[in-house]
Amino acid sequence: MVNLRERPNRAAKFKRRILIVDDHPIARQGLRLLIESAVDLTVCGEAADADAAMDAVVTLKPDLAIVDLSLHGKPGLELIKDIKARQEDLPMLVLSMHDERLYAERALRAGARGYIMKEEATEKIIQAIRRILAGEIYVSDTIAARVLRQLAHGGNQPLKSSLDLLSDRELEVFQLIGQGKPMREIARILHLSTKTIEAHREHVKEKLNMASSNELLRFAIQTVMDEA
Repeated sequence: MVNLRERPNRAAKFKRRILIVDDHPIARQGLRLLIESAVDLTVCGEAADADAAMDAVVTLKPDLAIVDLSLHGKPGLELIKDIKARQEDLPMLVLSMHDERLYAERALRAGARGYIMKEEATEKIIQAIRRILAGEIYVSDTIAARVLRQLAHGGNQPLKSSLDLLSDRELEVFQLIGQGKPMREIARILHLSTKTIEAHREHVKEKLNMASSNELLRFAIQTVMDEA
């Protein structure tokens, strides 16, 4: 779904135009209200999935896109890569419920200019938007320190953990397994079939060299607990 009703008008002429990509209508509405409370920003459109987002990027020509990672069908990280390939100069900010320690660097490598978690204060979201529009990168102090440590060691570090072997979608499934979600609920959250989620689980087991689903479950739960 894409909302094209917001076109540039005289009142919004000099405001920076933001595209919201999120599959939850309530989340989109809340973010729209927040953005449009800022005197220098306006929402030019909304998209609920990757296909609609690509159409909106071309049709609306926003100044910045805010992208959630959990979308119907294609993962948000894949959408970011697609947008980057098609509209290289469009800055993107990831606004997600997913833990930044697992996803922030992946998002930056995919082409995003910033990452902020949905639990952050609303003023930080506006701050992140403005910084990215000014040509800066926006991440938390924790992620910034990690990136700087990598650069200090030559920027050519080995894989930080076995989790780096996982694809973006596999990492989503792994994290939800660690939160104790059953396969059917994971399928509902990610808008995929249970069979597809089970296939992802098997791929994760193989990549992490796990002998059984119970072993994977224990490791996933411990990983999530360590990150809490």
